[in-house]
Amino acid sequence: MHDLAGGFRYLLAGQRWVLRHGRWLGFGLLPGLVSLALYVGALIGLGYGADDLTAWATPFADDWSTPWLGLFRGFLTALFFGLGLFLAVITFTAVTLLIGQPFYESLSEQVDRSEGGEVPQSGLPLWRELWISARDSVKVLGRVALYGIGLFVLGFVPVIGQTVVPVLGFCVSGYFLTQELTSVALQRRKVELPERLVLLRSRRLLVLGFGVPLVLAFLVPLVAVFLMPGAVAGATLMARDLMRTDETPAAEATPAGFGPPPPAFS
Repeated sequence: MHDLAGGFRYLLAGQRWVLRHGRWLGFGLLPGLVSLALYVGALIGLGYGADDLTAWATPFADDWSTPWLGLFRGFLTALFFGLGLFLAVITFTAVTLLIGQPFYESLSEQVDRSEGGEVPQSGLPLWRELWISARDSVKVLGRVALYGIGLFVLGFVPVIGQTVVPVLGFCVSGYFLTQELTSVALQRRKVELPERLVLLRSRRLLVLGFGVPLVLAFLVPLVAVFLMPGAVAGATLMARDLMRTDETPAAEATPAGFGPPPPAFS
């Protein structure tokens, strides 16, 4: 529970940081607004076409009697839209980070600068950073798709599909959302994707405490756009402390389960 609360504190710390640095809040809103326009159009299209997609996928049910045909296809339509929403929440961050790579890179550097100490620089040209970011995002989204398919199938299981599966979906979304957000700071520190995944797996509850509340907030229209700059700032604060803990000798490191070092709120 300590790590769950710690992750949430990082999220709040990031939002507080951008509120105190209003110029960076406005600077970080631009990529989110572009992504929002794209995703709203896609979800509206999915909403209009979900019924046709369900009918196309279930031709065997054409001869079913009322009300079973309507109930069955209505349930599948809701699942299709839910899966689309699940993927939208995950991919929104990846697409927004890709669109706003220069914006969020600068924001993350400013957070490091304001907190003192080293301000890591990747030293790579912009096109190279964009390529690495896109490549890693595709790999992460491939993992998310596998989880999404598994959860979609489990959604047909009575009771579990309506209770456990949604909770697991939010946890999976929160975990990979945090992975995408911390990648901005960790990529500047030249931490490759496999190392980033190992680092985050070592503090799963901390990651979930950061990511799950963010996923829930992202379900509210427009909220994702306004929270993205603070989410990048909070992820940078968390990445700083995770790297510091990871580099601490074993005898001095914080014992597992006792939470991260106190997050920087300045």
